[in-house]
Amino acid sequence: MIIAPSVLSLDYSDFKNQLNTLNRTVEWIHFDVMDGHFVPNLTFGPDIQKAFRKNTSLFIDTHLMVSNPEFFADVFINAGSDQITFHYEVYDNDEDCIKLIKKIKNKYVKAGISIKPKTPVSAIKGILPYVDNVLVMSVEPGFGGQKFIENAHAKIKELSRLKKENGYSYHVEVDGGINDQISRSVLLDGADVLVAGSFIFNGNIESNVESLRNTEPKL
Repeated sequence: MIIAPSVLSLDYSDFKNQLNTLNRTVEWIHFDVMDGHFVPNLTFGPDIQKAFRKNTSLFIDTHLMVSNPEFFADVFINAGSDQITFHYEVYDNDEDCIKLIKKIKNKYVKAGISIKPKTPVSAIKGILPYVDNVLVMSVEPGFGGQKFIENAHAKIKELSRLKKENGYSYHVEVDGGINDQISRSVLLDGADVLVAGSFIFNGNIESNVESLRNTEPKL
């Protein structure tokens, strides 16, 4: 299991201390980029991510919730992303998605595809051979603190099944409403990356991360 705290929920008045805590407790950080157009919220520009890159060696997982992912992929690759994940719904076809995935990977950065709660896994089956990461949104993208949408369970199971049946190597990542009550069930579904924001940063970060780790099923 990989834990990827969403730094949308980080307390920026305590940036250094909270990031230092993440540096010793997690593997990834999840960086949500919203343009106020694809989703009705506006978040970070590249300079904020550059500040993270200067202060961490953690894997930076950049989630583009934007209407022009081709432009922003370059911007955030230059700002230190290790992985760029963009939304299938921007293009709504395999050809354009695969073209951007290849462009990202040609810059030696991992590439992922994300789907909103109403988008079925069947929509991206032709893209799965090309990606390093599939991000299942278990809330409507745009805002933190929402409740987990139950239809994500079936999607995670289907992605896990397709991965095993076809020998794919992508991570199955889940973002939205993740806490220590939900985490075990999504891990049993086949998820291997958990994105959590409000749950991790509300209170003691180390304790909250540990409580997620304790939900990992023992094989």
